[in-house]
Amino acid sequence: MLATVTDFLWSYVLIAFLITLGLVFTIASRFVQLRYFVEMFRVLGQAFKHHTGHVSSFQALTLSVAGRVGAGNVAGVAVAITLGGPGAVFWMWVVGLIGMATSFFECSLAQAFKTAEFKTSTYRGGPMYYMERGLGSRKLGMVFTLLLLFTFGLAFVALQSFTASSSLEQAFDIPMHWTGIVMTIVVGLTIFGGVQRISRVTEIIVPLMAVAYVIVALVVVGINYAEVPGVLALIVKSAFGLEEAVGGGIGAAIMMGVRRGLFSNEAGLGSAPNVAAVAFVPHPVNQGIVQSFSVFIDTAIICTATALIILISGIHETSGVDDGVVLTQLALQDHVGPWGETFVSVILTLFAFSSILYNFYLGENSSSWMTPDNPIFFIVFRVLMLVLILWGSMQDLTTVFSFADLTMALLAVFNLIALALLMKVGFRLMNDYDQQWRAGKVPVFDPDKFPDLNIDREAWKDAADAVDRVRK
Repeated sequence: MLATVTDFLWSYVLIAFLITLGLVFTIASRFVQLRYFVEMFRVLGQAFKHHTGHVSSFQALTLSVAGRVGAGNVAGVAVAITLGGPGAVFWMWVVGLIGMATSFFECSLAQAFKTAEFKTSTYRGGPMYYMERGLGSRKLGMVFTLLLLFTFGLAFVALQSFTASSSLEQAFDIPMHWTGIVMTIVVGLTIFGGVQRISRVTEIIVPLMAVAYVIVALVVVGINYAEVPGVLALIVKSAFGLEEAVGGGIGAAIMMGVRRGLFSNEAGLGSAPNVAAVAFVPHPVNQGIVQSFSVFIDTAIICTATALIILISGIHETSGVDDGVVLTQLALQDHVGPWGETFVSVILTLFAFSSILYNFYLGENSSSWMTPDNPIFFIVFRVLMLVLILWGSMQDLTTVFSFADLTMALLAVFNLIALALLMKVGFRLMNDYDQQWRAGKVPVFDPDKFPDLNIDREAWKDAADAVDRVRK
């Protein structure tokens, strides 16, 4: 029953909803993800500016990339190719392109409806905030929050711990419980420093692991450059049924590409907006642009790197392996020798660690929205999460993951409903940014232009000051 309901949601309801809404956002915004692609790099230049006591836009980007980039980029791509053929990669690209527009709007809305937190001098925001403040529905926000707390705050924490522990055991013969113990200690030292310490850690780890992984992929491509055009042609042909796709033809290619693409980049799920809202920016659209770029990093760069490593090796056709992590390890080992397996294990562990930090923040943000003045609840959540890291490193989490797959689908459905209802607000934010941008100004958000919206004025009182600091 659980598998049937989950499969129905992912295969029909969610995919149809996600693609439809993503296309509406893309077309109605005049392909905002392409129009602002060059603007992304200018905004990223501003994003490196740090403001005392606040999380910078770049730190928010690396924290969201920490969540988007994980086992899905290593194992998920391999599974998609195994079950859907090379054509699944093409449909992952399509979902990534559409997802850039969806992420743009959900993260812009999260910024617009964020609230100031005076105790820590930071911000809080996310789908539950734009459901409550934008739609006036705390009940909808509560359902979303409970799903988010279980899916990311608890279940995926255990899953990431298991993934890292099993990978290190295979590569280095390290007992899984030892990995769990070490990871529990390191995560504990990090999370009790709050979101600012978490963002400082991910600001270092995420670029290093992403760049290292891409460099190795470029080395593989460079060694086998003559085969790259053929592989790219195979991906496109298989996507449209012009080449036989492993595992079920064009239908399997589309289904696996869309499902794995969504699972990997998380656009529309409602997870990334929680992190996007924390950043100190002059206009909500600034963070929408930055978070749109994070989808590009995840899908166009990291997932493509994994796909090329696997497809150039051809190992997916001959190994008979259905474990995504092992398949990627075997493919890289085929290219560079025995150290390839070790490298994948190390990178996967770093991916898992950064994803746990990201998942922790999502859970803490959910807790804060539910019970903002209950510090005991925060402490209980943190301790429970550390216990799950240790527990997850030694368990078979098939059932837990299956249930989390269902709650994640429901999470996306509720978030997409809210985005559809707030579509006009999203376009108003974009048009406000467009008008200032075309006038040659650095866009600054003025809440007084939106008197009909329940916006926390305190959260935006320093927006103009942010622009002055960027100019200096």
